[in-house]
Amino acid sequence: MPLVSAIIPTFNRMDTLTRSIRSVLDQTFKDIELIVVDDGSTDSTPELVRKISGSIVYLYQAHQGVSSARNKGISASSGDLVAFLDSDDEWKPEKIEKQLQLYDGTDEDFICHTNELWMKHGQVVNQKKIHRKQGGRFFERALERCLISPSSVMISRALLDRVGYFDESLPAAEDYDLWLRITAFHSVRFTDEPLVVKHGDRDDQLSKVVPVIDRYRIRAILKILDDPNLKPTYRKAAVNQLVRKCLVLTKGLTKRGRFHEAATYNELAEKYANCMDQACSS
Repeated sequence: MPLVSAIIPTFNRMDTLTRSIRSVLDQTFKDIELIVVDDGSTDSTPELVRKISGSIVYLYQAHQGVSSARNKGISASSGDLVAFLDSDDEWKPEKIEKQLQLYDGTDEDFICHTNELWMKHGQVVNQKKIHRKQGGRFFERALERCLISPSSVMISRALLDRVGYFDESLPAAEDYDLWLRITAFHSVRFTDEPLVVKHGDRDDQLSKVVPVIDRYRIRAILKILDDPNLKPTYRKAAVNQLVRKCLVLTKGLTKRGRFHEAATYNELAEKYANCMDQACSS
């Protein structure tokens, strides 16, 4: 079986980090290289990690954001397969073992994600149908919203090296951007069992800290439209979603009196609304 590198980026999350680390160390599959990347924590994260019994690679960097932290972990990893875990989430004990059942040991384009259990204030939150996870080819659905949680992913290092790592210029929607680059050209494996527990009751989560995240989803769509190998049906779907998101953003910015910014997105929507064939590019 391959070595799996588990990467946990963290920033000032002493209260949840131990839980996340223990969920990796307690996996039924044991050949795991655990890498904790401390993105400039100012609390006692280094001391906490040192006190946890188990083999842990601890890396520290000045605060640069979650994408930079994940990328640092990828660069330092030794495994043929990489799995990510946010420091406020946790894995079920059999998570890695069950994903490996879908890996044949030779697939360099391997990517697999799992279903999740959503928790908020200690209570299970039911997921809406629009958030339903799936496998296979689902680029069009991936354009609508982020359907893959980083904490659920196992991916081959070879595929990451080929498509590129997380975009460090995006303060949010960095996972949405990566999944677009992958789902546009690759099929995704899926385990329907909820093998990840996501805790959504923190004030420091990006969805709460970063305003108007659709700005960065629009940038991600523009990037994928720049790829000359994107097939025509996917290009049309990307343009349609770009126009839709721009118009929604225009409406919201206008309501808040941010007229100059609203005009910029409205112009972008008009540009792409008039360019719906496969020759469209940014």
